[in-house]
Amino acid sequence: MTLPVLTSIIYRERAGRYFFAVEILALVIGHVMTKFPPKKDRFYAREGFVTVALGWIAMSILGALPLSLCGEIPKYIDALFEVVSGFTTTGASICPDVEALSHCVNLWRCFTHWLGGMGVLVFVLAILPLAGGGQNMRLMKAESPGPSVSKLVPKLRTTALYLYGIYMFLTVLMFVLLVLAKMPVFDSICTAIGTAGTGGYGIKGDSMGSYSPLIQNIVTLFMFLFGVNFNFYFLVLFKRVREAFSIEEVRWYFLIYIGVAIVIAINLTIIGGNFFYNFHHSLFQCASVMTTTGFSTVDFDRWPELSKMLMLGLMFVGACAGSTGGGMKVSRFIIYFRTAKKELSCLIHPRSVKIVQMDGKKIEHEVVRSANIFLICYVLIFACSLLVVSLENYDFTTNFTAVAATFNNIGPGLSMVGPTQNFAFWNPLSKLTLIFDMLAGRLEIFPMLILFSPSTWKK
Repeated sequence: MTLPVLTSIIYRERAGRYFFAVEILALVIGHVMTKFPPKKDRFYAREGFVTVALGWIAMSILGALPLSLCGEIPKYIDALFEVVSGFTTTGASICPDVEALSHCVNLWRCFTHWLGGMGVLVFVLAILPLAGGGQNMRLMKAESPGPSVSKLVPKLRTTALYLYGIYMFLTVLMFVLLVLAKMPVFDSICTAIGTAGTGGYGIKGDSMGSYSPLIQNIVTLFMFLFGVNFNFYFLVLFKRVREAFSIEEVRWYFLIYIGVAIVIAINLTIIGGNFFYNFHHSLFQCASVMTTTGFSTVDFDRWPELSKMLMLGLMFVGACAGSTGGGMKVSRFIIYFRTAKKELSCLIHPRSVKIVQMDGKKIEHEVVRSANIFLICYVLIFACSLLVVSLENYDFTTNFTAVAATFNNIGPGLSMVGPTQNFAFWNPLSKLTLIFDMLAGRLEIFPMLILFSPSTWKK
């Protein structure tokens, strides 16, 4: 919280004192807790998942305090929604007028995206010399997006450092390009850290609509880049280019993105307008939704039905595993498709032996089983959330896309939660439900569900 404090000093804003007070509170709580270390310092899957889930909840509770105390978001439930949406890189806002917020509050909103993008606990692994061994892998697996996580190098801390090095390099590069494109410095900082985390909090009422086409193109490019599996960049960094481009998920991610963008551009052109103008906005919105960033240049809620349905589909597909994006991930859909193909083949040829492969390697049964359990839990949570928000009696499109936009960490939905709208009208019960969905979506469901299992709390 030092960054918003410094920002408030630069712009002479009163809100900074509340960030400073909460920063001191967090330091005191952290210091007190370190005085009571556990008797056993090793932990396993259960402890890893619980640590991640409770860590994100505690972080969100503290992160919301200055927003509520300074009076810019008076209701604490709204402040909590805003901060959870930030940390989970969702970008769904309850603020009707973001331009009325102080600079330090807007910076904090965007900075939560940057912290949450790669994962706060991965950040901790990068900067703190924690105990080595497999136990830290439990933390990384619990909060890293995707069906499987592995160490890129033998030491997990070194892996985290490489990930954050790539993350910071791309963020700084984007910031420099935005400044060169004549975007104001403060706007460039907020846009760069918001894009890096694929969060999408805008500091303008029309998100990215009022900026130049060049700036919009830069944002489009980096939204796409941050949706790529970071293993790809790691392999390129170590000159294993052929191996990098052999990652099937990255190839399918690119093909789905380009294919849907072209179809939407054609659909919009048939309705009316110039193809290249439509293609420009189609590329931006497809990158924004598929990577779950949530920026917008136009109100895609006004697009034709085919285009809106394709956008809705991209909300569920999401970005690559091992990226800062949300959604179900491209790799899971590859696994589902190939598993279904294998089962159909076995029905026709019962004695045949089929192996599900990706990137030329066998997909372990544990990964397939985990992906299937994820899908079951995903559908159940989605259905329950939809029933809860339906109690308010809004239209189906609003209810369905509100859950889809929060659970997949997208941000904007359609109808009453479209790109030009906000989430302020929901009652506290619906907001708590959507808050749970955002956390569950960011942490790949299981860490949040484990909190509700009685066996978790048994010694």
